[in-house]
Amino acid sequence: MQRSPVHIAPSVMQEHRFLEVFRDQEARLFALALRMTKSAEFAQDLVQETFLKLWEHREQMPDIRNMDAWLYRVMENRLMDFLRKAAADERLRERIWSALAQEPPSPATITEAREYHALVSKAIDQLPPQRRLIYRLNREEGMSYLEIADELKISRHTVKNQLSSALQAIRAFLVKTTGPLSVLLTFFYFR
Repeated sequence: MQRSPVHIAPSVMQEHRFLEVFRDQEARLFALALRMTKSAEFAQDLVQETFLKLWEHREQMPDIRNMDAWLYRVMENRLMDFLRKAAADERLRERIWSALAQEPPSPATITEAREYHALVSKAIDQLPPQRRLIYRLNREEGMSYLEIADELKISRHTVKNQLSSALQAIRAFLVKTTGPLSVLLTFFYFR
């Protein structure tokens, strides 16, 4: 008498594959989230949300050709949502700044900050002259829209539009130069 092969239920196979992916990718995703949020608590929440999304799509897991890229994209989206929320929520922003102030910057962080600021400077240098001047007067000199308008003999509305265009151009330059993750930083720093 011949035995038929043992069939494993699809849900058991999906669960096994999910656990395998979780074990392989959890630490990498946590490190990315921690690097961006500077908070183990926030990073863990983002990792959980990322894997929850994978669990919701567990039936499509066999069709995902590049699991690393898929998870990275989901994490990237979660980070963007988090930073958008942080930019709008004063208490969350304060918690992030507090976490940043508590840990001394690593040499890698210092290098990344210098590189990022060099890219921002390059983006600013590529702005048209008047837009660049308005940006610098507002962001570097701390002048209000009205003060800039009075000094340059232009309308306050023109100042507002030029500054908005400058910020959009800087964001676009950073995304083009450094890739989609720079969007996270631009949402947080260029509001």
